[in-house]
Amino acid sequence: MKNRKTFVGPKLRQLRKERQQTQAQMADALGLSATYVNLLENNQRSLSVQVLMRLSESYGIDIRTLVEDDAPTQLADLRNALQDPIFGDARADLQELRAALDHCPTLARNLLTLHSSYRALSERALGMVDAEGAEGGVVHASPEAIVHDLFRRNRNYFDTVERAAEAFRALGPAENDEIYAFLKSHIQNDLGIAIKIVPVSEMPDTLRYYDENTKRLLFSEGLDHLNRTFQFAHIIGLIAYGDIFDAIVAEAKMADPRGQARSRVELANYFAAAVLMPYEAFRGEALACRYDLDHLAARFGVSFEQVCHRVTTLQRDGALGVPLFFMRIDKAGNVTKRFNATSFNLAEHGGACPRLDIHMCFRMPGRFVPQTVEMPDGARYFTINRTVDRPTFGYRSQDQRLAVSLGCAMEHADKLIYAADAPGGDRATPIGINCRLCPRQHCTQRAQQPIHLDLPIDENRRGRTRFES
Repeated sequence: MKNRKTFVGPKLRQLRKERQQTQAQMADALGLSATYVNLLENNQRSLSVQVLMRLSESYGIDIRTLVEDDAPTQLADLRNALQDPIFGDARADLQELRAALDHCPTLARNLLTLHSSYRALSERALGMVDAEGAEGGVVHASPEAIVHDLFRRNRNYFDTVERAAEAFRALGPAENDEIYAFLKSHIQNDLGIAIKIVPVSEMPDTLRYYDENTKRLLFSEGLDHLNRTFQFAHIIGLIAYGDIFDAIVAEAKMADPRGQARSRVELANYFAAAVLMPYEAFRGEALACRYDLDHLAARFGVSFEQVCHRVTTLQRDGALGVPLFFMRIDKAGNVTKRFNATSFNLAEHGGACPRLDIHMCFRMPGRFVPQTVEMPDGARYFTINRTVDRPTFGYRSQDQRLAVSLGCAMEHADKLIYAADAPGGDRATPIGINCRLCPRQHCTQRAQQPIHLDLPIDENRRGRTRFES
């Protein structure tokens, strides 16, 4: 792989200002000229390994904080924020946005923070979520939103968790059909935890429970084999590798205890998926079969939904998969889970856009429904949609069906086997995030008045919906 040039101008400028130094003072500390520091700060020179090591030695910083590139994610988030109808037609182009991130990164981050708080406050004011207090003038985010933002900032990929999962998997068998016994044995013999399968009647509302005091792990017999195996790996992650999760949460500087707890749970899920579907083997198989999800589920002995989660995490530098988003909804259209490695803007609260074919899946359970969609800013995505069924362990737990959607930008669609059955880009379905945030007029599926758009009302004319005329 070719060496990439490393440009760190904004981060270098921020480091200098934090230390209250002039360019000349930083130059003296690094053994450089002030002119060269100026060129580095303006991204007119790339950072050499020698200078990088001097920065680490002189300022006592982790070099990863300088070279990690979060610009693509920030660019996508900034572009999405500026599509908000509140900004009207005053839209910045990509060149302007890149310039803002290069030269005013703090201002760009503050704008994103302000817009996020504004959106959350607007939605609460409209009764979309339960009212919560505010501290310091900033609206509290839900635990689910905190998790989404954590994964989003990390491009849906956590290298320390991946490496830990790889090291752990190397201790066990290579064959997937032996992994269940290996995980169970590890929990019992290496972690000293007793495992017991109990009748549904003993834990009617719980699928898995770990008692830290007695070191007993209880599983409901209603949990099927695939999900039980996943939960074995999940528990191992929480108990044996919890320090890795704690470090990630601490680095994210989360203040909300609920957000911290939810993040650790999702990181344990990430670890479990990485154990059952090792990165290199899984990525190689995914590319070879063109992301045939059923094939991948059978190949690695996991559930369909677990495969859908895993394909969104293939974002390792030098070994990338297709950048995908994942969304899951219930029959009422509520978004119940979301992960995102793309620039697609997923709904956080309430229902997703009714024009998404993920809603149609409930009419055709078990069948893939491909769809090409277009966002209000003109960006197009290819999506595949299908239902999934939750474990059923009694008469009253029937019909726990959900629907999931995976999607990628159109330039990656040809890497997915499902794209052959998709309508062409000229037949893309115009969609929005959801009705309250969608600026499209004359949409036949509009169910709510948009927040920042005054749709015309004419007593003498009946439009397509009751919200415009």
